[in-house]
Amino acid sequence: MSPLPVRMANRWLDRAEPGSGEAQLYWHILMRDQPQVCALAAVARQRLSGFTGLHFTPERWLHLSVLRVGLTADLASGEIDAMVTEARHLLRQVSPVTVTLGQVLYHPEAITLGVSPGDALDHVAQSVREAATGTTGLSTDVRDSLWIPHVTVAYSTQDQSAEPIIAALGRELPECPVTIDRIHLVAQYGAERAWNWQPITAITIGP
Repeated sequence: MSPLPVRMANRWLDRAEPGSGEAQLYWHILMRDQPQVCALAAVARQRLSGFTGLHFTPERWLHLSVLRVGLTADLASGEIDAMVTEARHLLRQVSPVTVTLGQVLYHPEAITLGVSPGDALDHVAQSVREAATGTTGLSTDVRDSLWIPHVTVAYSTQDQSAEPIIAALGRELPECPVTIDRIHLVAQYGAERAWNWQPITAITIGP
């Protein structure tokens, strides 16, 4: 198990975010059509409802983040179209995956649900990374960078002790199986905490 943080910090204290009218592009696996994941996140929200220094991910935007592509201002529309086309081609060669959520992982800035097995989505991540690095200016180093799949249920909004939060939520929630068979390209407009998201396209995983 990963070490527990002693304190949590403000997620957005010095975080760079898109300016007015700009959007950050992400490949996300959205969980809003997975009722069992929404129910699990609701358990976490209920247990943590007494803490004022937490910002909870809205149910409709619960997600597993796979790749941050970059600002739309830095990408030509043709590059985005080419990336989507290549991602669709590569993901046809990958099978849908069933994973389990339930382990609670604590980060100094967030509270997340871990994915088990931890490497089950590696082929999905590799496909979108190859599509992005092959069609945009994204560094090829991204293909080999460390990636720990997780679903964030809450972000810390202040400097605070982690101990009471961990005591309230614990390290395990009821196990929740989820089949991953789709991934979305999402444009995030403005500040992350505003949740002004616009899905651009959805790609089915598998033939």
